[in-house]
Amino acid sequence: MERPAWAPRSIDISVPSVARIYDYYLGGSYNFEVDREAARRALEFMPGLPKIMQANRAFMRRAVRFAAAEGITQFIDIGSGIPTFGNVHEVAQEAVPDARVVYVDHDPVAVAHTEAVLAGNDHADVVAADLRKPQEILASPQVESLIDLNRPVALLLVAILHFVEDSDDPYDAVARLSAALAPGSLLILTHASYEGIPVPAERAEGAVDVYKGIRNPLIMRSREEIARFFGGYEMVEPGLVPMPLWRPQTPPEEEDPYAFSGFAGVGRTA
Repeated sequence: MERPAWAPRSIDISVPSVARIYDYYLGGSYNFEVDREAARRALEFMPGLPKIMQANRAFMRRAVRFAAAEGITQFIDIGSGIPTFGNVHEVAQEAVPDARVVYVDHDPVAVAHTEAVLAGNDHADVVAADLRKPQEILASPQVESLIDLNRPVALLLVAILHFVEDSDDPYDAVARLSAALAPGSLLILTHASYEGIPVPAERAEGAVDVYKGIRNPLIMRSREEIARFFGGYEMVEPGLVPMPLWRPQTPPEEEDPYAFSGFAGVGRTA
């Protein structure tokens, strides 16, 4: 397999990546055949996976606009992935030109491409770090330079927590990040779940098994388990709901049934 010019030399291009599979679902070009092969296997069980990813992105954009309208001008997007159309900094800076954004991802392709996209943008940067090590994120030069943790921040955890196993204690990671945020901050979150998927759970498990097979387990949590991430937050209306139902801009009944898979919500610190 020939290595593209955009692929960092440090990565093994024979191993699938969650970030690059996500990029493929969204119609991006920063993925390899090994990623596309894994994606196609998952699509055999859940052909609507791209619709779920699109619903994630659409919710993220609505939530960022909401945060900006609430006066928040600082954003930390953890598990940001490979940039595509309508990224956090684009949406936030369209609403507030001097909005500050720090992206966080541990995938080298995602980090490298984000660096390229952000070239010349003094109000946005990217950190190569892992959600499971929140203190490294908070102490990074990028966060210290761009984010004032004494002022409200919008913390985005969109389609990332379902890739953190219980053994790595995702609840503790979120709690540590939340503890560093000023009152009035927002937690913007989506999470996969068997609830709402328009196919039997047994069939959806086939797609979950694909991720398990590439050593990136997809952890499907219940609505109750997802709600626990919002401990210490006051939920913003309409609460924790399927993605198309969070402050929709188009009639939800027009959405693809797969878009209702999983949950989305926004919480505010007291």
